[in-house]
Amino acid sequence: MIVTEKLLHFIWQFQYFNKTLLSTTNNEKLSILKTGNLNHNQGPDFLHASIKINDIILAGNIEIHIYASDWLKHKHNEDSNYDNVILHVVWKNDKPVFINNQLVPTLELEPLVAKILLERYHNLMQTKDVIPCKKFLPALSEIGWLSWKERLAAERLETKSERIVNLLKESNQHWEEVFWWLLAANFGIKINASCFEEIAKTISINILAKHKNNIHQLEALFLGQANLLHENFSDDYALMLKKEYQFLKHKYKLQQVNQKVQFLRMRPANFPTIRLVQLAMLIKNSSHLFSKIKEVENVKELKKMFSVAANDYWHYHYLLEEKSAYHPKQLGNQMIDNIIINTIAPVLFAYGLYNKEDIYKEKAIQWLQQISAEKNTVIKKWSDAGVKSKSAFDTQALLQLDKMYCKQLRCLECAVGNKVLAMA
Repeated sequence: MIVTEKLLHFIWQFQYFNKTLLSTTNNEKLSILKTGNLNHNQGPDFLHASIKINDIILAGNIEIHIYASDWLKHKHNEDSNYDNVILHVVWKNDKPVFINNQLVPTLELEPLVAKILLERYHNLMQTKDVIPCKKFLPALSEIGWLSWKERLAAERLETKSERIVNLLKESNQHWEEVFWWLLAANFGIKINASCFEEIAKTISINILAKHKNNIHQLEALFLGQANLLHENFSDDYALMLKKEYQFLKHKYKLQQVNQKVQFLRMRPANFPTIRLVQLAMLIKNSSHLFSKIKEVENVKELKKMFSVAANDYWHYHYLLEEKSAYHPKQLGNQMIDNIIINTIAPVLFAYGLYNKEDIYKEKAIQWLQQISAEKNTVIKKWSDAGVKSKSAFDTQALLQLDKMYCKQLRCLECAVGNKVLAMA
């Protein structure tokens, strides 16, 4: 059965081995007073540890290897960072190790670790199940899950914040501009997100401000930059938009994006035409949108800001010139929730993180807790395994867990994986 150094780190950190009558490989009595702190940088694996050998207390660092001979293989004997190692923890002791001609006390773990723990770890690493620990779920208590979800949700928001801060640099530190780019991307949903974001980057918020009171000009800008106004139309409304766009394109020297919007395998309500004209109406009805969002106190007020319907023409159309049965193109509650989850909360959290103002980070998390749980295949598989979601806070945490832990088999760094192994 394969043993990895990561597993040995885990076993040492949580002391998952038989500590009764411990002794070194040199038959000296050993007591572990302090395991030390896991070191993620160069040098020994655990820092600031403390042990007792016979009657002597030693303070220093711990180094962990599968084989004792790895000490030489990794050339630690040539690195002064390892001079203060007080204990060499190994799976197999195949060679004595010396520092300055002094034998390094060594603890061999193989005889001390329960075989069931190794078998369970092996099964987690080899399973074909999308949730490696599925048969042990829910594993954690309700409080345990809440604590773990809080960390996962924060991790997810912090990860998204990294990209947002990079966009902030690109926008010359303009939060409203960044919010506009990401809002547009969100309206593109998954398939057109990248294209919509590129479109937004070609239309600055200064341009939007100049035309925000004219819905036809906003629609012309958005549809034109999406390359949806190039046809030979006969419809009066389409012709009017095309004329407006040609004027605005020349006025602002606009360059169309290279990407093309996609319509394939998409419900008409999500057609890029509809999402772009709904976005146009939102821009018409608002100003300094991100600044206002920062001041909003509750989700109900926030949702009201985004409750918009497209211009009347679109109640009878999904595409230019192609008339359809009357259906108001109102931005639905599910889409508004999606915007709060994927744009508003992340940007607000990033703003709080960047400016060291926790009030905005806390508000972002509170809003996620007040939004209905998302519905997708990832969340369904967790629900089927007995881990339910009450809010978007829960689902965002589970999406982080699935992507960053389960799919990468990081069970040793997961609270659930830890619990499953501890139960062995």
